[in-house]
Amino acid sequence: MTIELRPARSLSIAERVALFNAAYEDYVIPSRLDESTLQGMIDWFDLDVDASRIALRDGEPVGFGNLGLRRDQAWIGGVGVVTSARRQGIGELLMQALHDEAAARSVKQVWLEVIEQNDAAYRLYEKLGYDLVRWVEVWTLPTESSRPSLEVPVEQAHARIRELRAEHEPWQRSDATLAHYADARGIETDEGAAILRVNRVTGAAQVVQIAGEPRELLQAVRSYGNVVILNLPAGDPVGEAMRELGGAVTVRQREMVLDLSSRG
Repeated sequence: MTIELRPARSLSIAERVALFNAAYEDYVIPSRLDESTLQGMIDWFDLDVDASRIALRDGEPVGFGNLGLRRDQAWIGGVGVVTSARRQGIGELLMQALHDEAAARSVKQVWLEVIEQNDAAYRLYEKLGYDLVRWVEVWTLPTESSRPSLEVPVEQAHARIRELRAEHEPWQRSDATLAHYADARGIETDEGAAILRVNRVTGAAQVVQIAGEPRELLQAVRSYGNVVILNLPAGDPVGEAMRELGGAVTVRQREMVLDLSSRG
């Protein structure tokens, strides 16, 4: 058996979609992409297709690792291996290759999230030197229409959020990600602000950022559709407001970081 690693760019986007779907078909939370969604992830999350890697076993693609790059910070945007090639060390090879690519680009920290139930991946990341930063949660809240409009320009809402927020945003909701969204919308109240996007396919109102007193903001957001907040820090007051309004946690993840600054 021969394992070869190549840049993700060596496969077409259609081939990468097929590989992702094959690797994630029996995941803790099964996930499927299409080409437009994968291209969106590349654009929104700054996934670098030259630094990202594909694993081939005897010439056939069997695994992938996505690497997002922003100055001296990097993010693991998904690692997967197809069922028939697991328990052969391919996931670890992919991770090490991503670390090498990050280090070659002067990255200081590599971030990732791992779902609570994925113990095997968590143990691998610990082995590789990742430290737990915090727990983050994916929240959902059913829609409720006929709320007054509190919409303001995105720039205005974002300025308010920067004044009020107390913690760093996860990669998927950071300022750098927000800058890629041409369809973002702003909401502001006397006590806070939020930025959201409305998914054209599902109609869900995805909260990108939110800060300040959350209840009135969430009531306004839910007038756009079912509310989704990705990777909200556990214990955040927004989560408590979501719960009071009838929302629920659908996924819990560990946010982890690897320090590359001392790597030789």
